[in-house]
Amino acid sequence: MTTHIRVLGPGCVKCQKLFENAKEAVERLGIDAEVVKVEDVNELVVRGVFETPALVVNDRVLLAGRVPTVSTLRQLLAPRVGT
Repeated sequence: MTTHIRVLGPGCVKCQKLFENAKEAVERLGIDAEVVKVEDVNELVVRGVFETPALVVNDRVLLAGRVPTVSTLRQLLAPRVGT
């Protein structure tokens, strides 16, 4: 089953960094995941996100307002994808 990961934000430097870190974490974990960057403000509103960037995994907001390291993202993602 493919894990769906979304990085929500307006396109700022922090949003781009979270997107890059998420892609790297997925690669290092060797999981089947789709990582997408979403800049649609409506998506932020629908999910109740008030701070960006935000990380959404399988429709659940895991974090908002910070850019964790690749290592921290691996720790967040691993239990959610069965690794």
